[in-house]
Amino acid sequence: MIKIELKNKENQLIVGRIDHEKEQQSYTATGEEMAVLAIKEYPYKAGDRIVVTTEGKEQYFIVQLDETLPPTLIYLPERTWEYLIPLTEAARKASVETAFHSKRHYLMVRKAYAFEIENYQNLSCNAHDQKEQSGGFPHASANVETRDDAVFFAKNAIDGKYGNLSHGSYPFASWGINQQKDAALTIEFGRQVEVDWIRLLLRADYPHDSYWTEVTLAFSDGEEIVMKTTNATTFQEIRFAFKETSCLTIKNMKKADDRSPFPALTQVEVFGKNK
Repeated sequence: MIKIELKNKENQLIVGRIDHEKEQQSYTATGEEMAVLAIKEYPYKAGDRIVVTTEGKEQYFIVQLDETLPPTLIYLPERTWEYLIPLTEAARKASVETAFHSKRHYLMVRKAYAFEIENYQNLSCNAHDQKEQSGGFPHASANVETRDDAVFFAKNAIDGKYGNLSHGSYPFASWGINQQKDAALTIEFGRQVEVDWIRLLLRADYPHDSYWTEVTLAFSDGEEIVMKTTNATTFQEIRFAFKETSCLTIKNMKKADDRSPFPALTQVEVFGKNK
């Protein structure tokens, strides 16, 4: 069973019509393999959130909570996943301006097919990640995010967006480190995975930006791999023998000796398999 509910800031179910010909009802949808909540006219309000409840733990789902977000494979270790709808002006800068701001909504959650779970893939991509841990994985966090500004949040580095020739608002959101020398970003997978290929896309708004000449990739078993990097505007990569891990931390980033104080990361991809 899968249930989708729209709740307000008081944790109450929101009631309305899914279209003008229907009676008022709670904005709830349920299904065994898939749940779809479609609404013709309801503008989201501050504090609204989407609550997804499932019948079991440790499951994979394909989710799409807004038309501006691509269907995404996520892992839910628990039965409940809560998604706070991003409506603030600051949040809007990091996404296309229509995101979550239409009166019409299409929300879909379905159980992932076996091939979607088992195939070799980018395990770090999550277009539905949020700044705070919401119960869905993968999840990105960092010890610094420039000015606590949404356009520089860690989650931007795993959202599947590759625009890296400028900086700031959408479509150029990135992970910004506020010139902090010990900056580190961690991707939590929420379970053990097997990985063998990591790609980094540095932000390349030169000469505004700087870049790193070296970064360290740290895994949950304590192993670390040093990766050399350059000012390339395309993905840079490193391959290694398959290894198990539950997280990846990018740290010990050595800035180039240039005039700009602003190295930043646009995207990280971690390829491998779910165990």
